[in-house]
Amino acid sequence: MKVLLLSAYAAHSHVHWQRCLLNMFPDWEWQVLSLPPRHFSWRVRGNALYWSLEERALLEREYDLLLATSMVDLATLRGLVPALAGLPSLLYFHENQFDYPQQPNQVSLLEARMVSLYSALAADSLAFNSAYNRDTFLAGLDALLQRLPDHVPPGVVPALADKARVLPVPVDLGDDVPRGDWPGSAGAYPQRPLRLLWTGRFEHDKGGAALWHTLAELDRAGLRYELAMCGQQFRRSPAIFEQIRDAFSHRLVQFGYLPSVRDYRALLRGADVVLSTAQHEFQGLAVLEAVASGCLPAVPDRQAYPEIYPDRFRYPSRPDNPAGEGASAAALIGRLARELEAGGEACPDVARFGLMRMRPAYRELLLAVAGKPATAG
Repeated sequence: MKVLLLSAYAAHSHVHWQRCLLNMFPDWEWQVLSLPPRHFSWRVRGNALYWSLEERALLEREYDLLLATSMVDLATLRGLVPALAGLPSLLYFHENQFDYPQQPNQVSLLEARMVSLYSALAADSLAFNSAYNRDTFLAGLDALLQRLPDHVPPGVVPALADKARVLPVPVDLGDDVPRGDWPGSAGAYPQRPLRLLWTGRFEHDKGGAALWHTLAELDRAGLRYELAMCGQQFRRSPAIFEQIRDAFSHRLVQFGYLPSVRDYRALLRGADVVLSTAQHEFQGLAVLEAVASGCLPAVPDRQAYPEIYPDRFRYPSRPDNPAGEGASAAALIGRLARELEAGGEACPDVARFGLMRMRPAYRELLLAVAGKPATAG
């Protein structure tokens, strides 16, 4: 099968998803076009303009399926390149702009939301990486349409819901990763400190304040632990992350992004507990990778986490009270540490997210959208 894959904002998780697709279906012919993940508002509005003029020859080749991420302005692109208008299409949502926490000085997301609406209408099928992502997109879209003063067509949200399904991003850790590597103390717990991992990006929506309070509570409780923070950093990361580095330098064994995939995966396999304080998470791929590597999760009871992890691994969600949420997270980490010391508490089973376990669902959907028989290659 010949697939045209368009990724208009190729962030880390989008690139991972793209790589998984090529690994799951190496015999298919893939033509991939992607744009770097920067200048979000311009990228969402400008990708169709750029591709329709600069990559027109590639877009006009013969394909069986168009697979685009939700950042792609699919409606405009299909209008500008008529060859794409009749090509079966699937729009994949890694996130949606209706449930993304905005900063006080952030520009309006109305443009991005309208692009995703028109793209969803233009696509033949929609796929979301979690039920939470799908449900918040549909609810946010319904609220947006209710704001239109007049001439609102009926049935838009039900029509999109009918062609939407949940299809998570697979987890693919590879088989070449050493086990047990950790940059801090060696040995087995509790002879050594608890190894705590935090994988969020250093951004405003990843709960830096709650993380600070969690660590402070763990210190007050006297828990021996080491902390690895290995999320992506940015030029304008919130100041709270530098405050964490200064206040908890005695705990830190890693602070900042690990460019080596092998080193990153080894860090995951050496940790005991992976903590999330995220204010928004549409699937939580980094946490999922850590759990698949053997970490016990300690995650807030919100977003996509309730559909992935049992309640014993979730602490109460209090996003407007970082101190209270930090206390709850620290209490859960303390309980997990005691259970590890006693030789109990197994990791939740996330094998269903594995690359080859996800392959049949992807194959079924992609072939169906392309109008190909199930026996096709």
